[in-house]
Amino acid sequence: MDNTLDIDGMIAQGRAHFDSAIAHLQDELVKVRAGKANPSMLDGIMVAYYGNPTPLRSVANLGTADSRTITVQPWEKDMLAPIEKAIFEANLGITPMNDGEFIRIGIPPLTEERRKALVKQCKSYGEDAKVGIRNERHKMMDFIKKEVKEGYPEDAGKRKETTVETLVKDYYSKVEEIVNSKEKEVMTV
Repeated sequence: MDNTLDIDGMIAQGRAHFDSAIAHLQDELVKVRAGKANPSMLDGIMVAYYGNPTPLRSVANLGTADSRTITVQPWEKDMLAPIEKAIFEANLGITPMNDGEFIRIGIPPLTEERRKALVKQCKSYGEDAKVGIRNERHKMMDFIKKEVKEGYPEDAGKRKETTVETLVKDYYSKVEEIVNSKEKEVMTV
């Protein structure tokens, strides 16, 4: 009976890997610009704050004025120029506008060609998530087969394999759902 814990533990570990693949997919898709202003587009930008590289969110308040404008309000006025420079150097294809109080970033509407390229990128991220799920599935199945060879009941092993396959199908459909939702968002003008 001790082997059941081993296999169930492996399945639980696999499920955790599946969850992290989904979380990673969602993180990647948030960065895909869908023509709408989203402060998370500026995640990862580092600003020179008294000589130290500091995340933008740590030196300013980020928000959206409307669906096409991101606002950046520094907590210290003398940080306007370094923030503007950091955003410009991040090469996001957006130009910051400094009005002395705020930095406003206008998000241009996407062309049809650019939308299609972004959809391809989204599908690629989805495929990467599926590859991660598939790799973990392979490890789980090998583990179950090894346990069966070492004396775990064969019929119980088959049931565990079926459980793994069901999990994989569920996570594949989650990936498809997430990618299709982002695809709709990108293609909506």
